[in-house]
Amino acid sequence: MDRNEVLLVGRLSAQVEEHPLPSGDTVTKWRIIVRRRRNRRGAALTDSIPCVTFNPETAAVLRGLKPRDYIEVTGAFRCRVFGPSAGKIWRYEVEVSTARPYDAELPAPDDPADDPTGPVHDGLSTGQIAALIPRQVTYLAPTG
Repeated sequence: MDRNEVLLVGRLSAQVEEHPLPSGDTVTKWRIIVRRRRNRRGAALTDSIPCVTFNPETAAVLRGLKPRDYIEVTGAFRCRVFGPSAGKIWRYEVEVSTARPYDAELPAPDDPADDPTGPVHDGLSTGQIAALIPRQVTYLAPTG
């Protein structure tokens, strides 16, 4: 069985943009900034993931957020092709079906080093950073 499901939790990079379409629909566009795990050199890298929605309710949620607010979105990964046949442009994006503000609930500290009131880095405490570390995705379906 094929599956195309995306779940992202990250920060809104800037205000959303809305573009009316000739059909009368409106497409809402934005980017989510998602941190990667630290690389070998210790630098934290991020991905800026383009997202769109055609759903007015989802767009209303996004309009209520400010840049750098945390959000959780679900949707599907899409490849869109634009332009004339001689110069096609391929663009990948997440077509979002639901969005909600994300309030990172901090786990109770088991270790004094995980104390949410502990040392602060980039405006986030140790506990807040731990809550943002990506979790391992469980095995979804057999392959091969």
